[in-house]
Amino acid sequence: MTNREMYLKTLIFENSGKVPFEPGGPRKSTIERWQNEGLPKDVSWWDYIVRDKLNINLPHSKPVPGIHIDFRMIPWFKEKILEHKNDSYIIQDWMGSVLEISDKYDYTYIRNAVDFVTRRWIKCPVETREDWVKMKKRYDPDTPQRVRTFTPDEIRQIYERDSFLCVHVNGPFWQLREWLGFEGLCTAFLEQPDFVAEMVGFWQDYVLRIFERIFSQGIVLDGINISEDMAYKAHCMISPAMTREFLLPVYKKWIAYFKSNGVKIIDMDSDGYIAELIPIWIEAGINVCDPIEVAAHNDVNLYRNAYGEKMAYRGGVDKRAIAAGGRVIEDELRKITPVIESGGFIPSCDHGVPSDISLENFIYYCRLLAQYTGWL
Repeated sequence: MTNREMYLKTLIFENSGKVPFEPGGPRKSTIERWQNEGLPKDVSWWDYIVRDKLNINLPHSKPVPGIHIDFRMIPWFKEKILEHKNDSYIIQDWMGSVLEISDKYDYTYIRNAVDFVTRRWIKCPVETREDWVKMKKRYDPDTPQRVRTFTPDEIRQIYERDSFLCVHVNGPFWQLREWLGFEGLCTAFLEQPDFVAEMVGFWQDYVLRIFERIFSQGIVLDGINISEDMAYKAHCMISPAMTREFLLPVYKKWIAYFKSNGVKIIDMDSDGYIAELIPIWIEAGINVCDPIEVAAHNDVNLYRNAYGEKMAYRGGVDKRAIAAGGRVIEDELRKITPVIESGGFIPSCDHGVPSDISLENFIYYCRLLAQYTGWL
C-alpha cells in the first residue's frame, strides 16, 4: 500500500492495516535540545529516530512537482526592527503588524512556525476602511506568481503520485485576525458586522479564484487543510451562532467546490477546545480535524462516541504525557487505542513538539506509537 492509499483509507475509515506514522514535528528549540542530548547535527531527526533508532521500514514516495500556491499578500510589508529596548524588539512583520517579541528572536521567526515565539501586538495593518482598501490591493488572485503553470509531464507525474497531496489555506477567521488583530476582529463582529461580512466575502472569493487556477490545469488534490485557530482552552473564540452566521456559508461554498473537483479530505486545523465547533464543521462537510489538544479539554474518545464516522482526527496525543515519558505516555496511548482501532484517526503529538520533551522520551514515545500503528 502506498503512502497515499494508506493516508486516504485511514481517514475515510477503510484502512484495516497500518496507520500512517506521524509522531509530530519538533520546533527549532526542540532540535537544539536534542542535539545537546545526542542527536547528530549532520543527521535529520527523522532519519535518526525512524531509521537509526527504530529501524522502521516506511514506504517511500516518488518525488512530484510542488504545487506552490501562494495565498499571501503580494507585495509583503517591509520587515524591520523599529526599536530595541530591554530584552525585546519592536518590529514590523511581513504582514504589516507592529509587534513586540523577545530579542532572542528576530522578525524572520514570524514568517513560519519555526519555533514557539510569544508576541505582543501593538498595531494591526487594518484599523480603518481606508486601510482595508489598501490591503485588498495586495491580494490579487490573478498575480502570476501565486500559482505555477504545469507542463503536461508534470501533470502526469502528479496524477501518478503515490504520496498524499494536500494544500493549506487560511480560513476566514484566521485571515481576518491577521488583518484586524484578535481584539479588533472580535470587536468588529459585534460593532461592524457588515464590515466583517465584506472581508469574509472577499476572502471567500479570493481563495476560490486561486484554486480555480489549480483545478483548471487538471490537478486533483487529495486534501485541503484549513487553518482556522479559533478556540481558547475551554471555549471557542466567537460563539457557535456567530460561527454559523459568518463562517459556515464560506465553508459550505468552499467545500462544495473542492469536492466537485475530486478533493476527498477537508481537514480543519484549530487549536483549543473545539467541542462546540465540531457539529458546525460536520454540517459544512469537513471530515477531518486536528490537532485535538488534550490540555484544552479535548477527548478524542468522547468525540468518536458522539460523532462516529462523521469526523476523523489527526493528533490527540498529549504533549505533556510525551514529556513525562515512561508509564505516563504508555497510559496515554493505551487510552486512545479504541479510536486507533476503529479507524479514522492518525495519532500524533497534539501540536508542535515543544522543547520540554527530551530526545530519550520522544524516541520512547515513537517506539510505542510505531507499535500501536502497526509498524513494529
